[in-house]
Amino acid sequence: MVAVGITVPFLLLLPFLFFASADNSSPSIIIVGAGFSGISAAKTLSDAGLKNFIILEGTGRIGGRICKVPFAGIYVEKGANWVEGVNGKQINPIWTMAESLHLRRFYSDYDNLSSNTYKQGGGLYDSPEVSEMIDVADSVNGANEKLSASLPSNGRGDISILAAQRLQNHVPSTPVDMAIDYYNFDYEFAEPPRVTSLQNTEPLPTFANFGEDVYFVADQRGYESVVHHVAHQFLETDKVGTIVDHRLRLNQVVRKITYSATGVAVETEDGGVYKADYVLVSVSLGVLQSKLIEFVPMLPQWKIVAIYEFDMAIYTKIFLKFPSSFWPTGNGTQFFLYASERRGYYTIWQHFEKEYPGANVLLVTVTDDESKRIEQQPDSKTKAEAMEVLREMFGNHIPEATDIFVPRWWSDRLYRGTFSNWPIGVDRYEYDQIRAPVGRVYFTGEHTSEHYNGYVHGAFLSGIDSAKIMINCIKRGLCKYMVKAKD
Repeated sequence: MVAVGITVPFLLLLPFLFFASADNSSPSIIIVGAGFSGISAAKTLSDAGLKNFIILEGTGRIGGRICKVPFAGIYVEKGANWVEGVNGKQINPIWTMAESLHLRRFYSDYDNLSSNTYKQGGGLYDSPEVSEMIDVADSVNGANEKLSASLPSNGRGDISILAAQRLQNHVPSTPVDMAIDYYNFDYEFAEPPRVTSLQNTEPLPTFANFGEDVYFVADQRGYESVVHHVAHQFLETDKVGTIVDHRLRLNQVVRKITYSATGVAVETEDGGVYKADYVLVSVSLGVLQSKLIEFVPMLPQWKIVAIYEFDMAIYTKIFLKFPSSFWPTGNGTQFFLYASERRGYYTIWQHFEKEYPGANVLLVTVTDDESKRIEQQPDSKTKAEAMEVLREMFGNHIPEATDIFVPRWWSDRLYRGTFSNWPIGVDRYEYDQIRAPVGRVYFTGEHTSEHYNGYVHGAFLSGIDSAKIMINCIKRGLCKYMVKAKD
């Protein structure tokens, strides 16, 4: 259905009316969301000759959960920060982009955590003691990887990482064991081992395929430069590189998608209506679970169940600025652990001696329930808690933090979390369902990435994959998306 005029009575009901640009030579497409998956999908469609689209983005920028923010005189990354999976047998496409853009990025070396683990109440643990605990955890993880490989592919034998640990008679319970466990799992998946799938995370395809190295992006242009790099390849820009393409429409919060056998209508919060032949929804899994967008008719039960079966995790990076540094610097000191009796309580810290020289900034990462708790309290309370932990580690003489930045991804209705996590027992069948089209409604996003959900490269690659599904339908008439039956 190419956009056409509408009757006067309908116009009276809707104060604003917009259409995808009229082009009778190709179908019209609406893309909801200008995060990396939405931009990647739009470029793939454009490269295939399907240029008759508009992108509706709820915020005033592109990039989604890749977002720089000003903090105490520098820019820091509110969301995604690392290129994860480097120096392996395959090349991570995000690494290629980062290299071509000459983004400032720094190797993250976690090898010396045993010498940088602090006690609750003060002082460092003996390095050999912590090193032995890390070796035990690594041995258990190795055994769990073998167990994972032995499980049936249909997912029915899947267990949690915690259950697998119990099978190895290893249940982290001491402060140090819990800190190491938190570093190994929560720091990566943003949820604890008791809810995380063994089968879909051991081994993790990102590191198995792309390599185990990770690099921290600390470029003042922002990690979002990779998104702009892709966008500039198909969207019109002015002389200074600002996107001026009329097909990108910012500050358009989508609230309703009506679909039928002949087309779609997308309604925005300001009363606008966009009509097209197809719609590609690239909002986060958290938004799909939140009912921000109403689908008419309601999505089929199999689709809703697939959406609800996945987890939307919360990963919160808290930045603190100080008048001077008081923490150890030099090789082998960048990352340090606080081993609290309360699992996940301000556990993982990082300084930026090389990344932001002279900035005197620390980063502490919290996840899951701690993230939710912190989002609901004033920043002053969070700063007081963090300062109490730092004083236990470094003494009461340290200066007070002058600035704090606390992201609130869970509270933000346009995201409702940071990235998806594979829960127990969900296999590729449910994955196929979560990205499967419903009529003329298509879906993309990092949560639809077959192997790389939760990662920047997962968002980028999922946009390409979902766009190809749509292209196959539009150009080749292959519109029946096959979901392999569950064994």
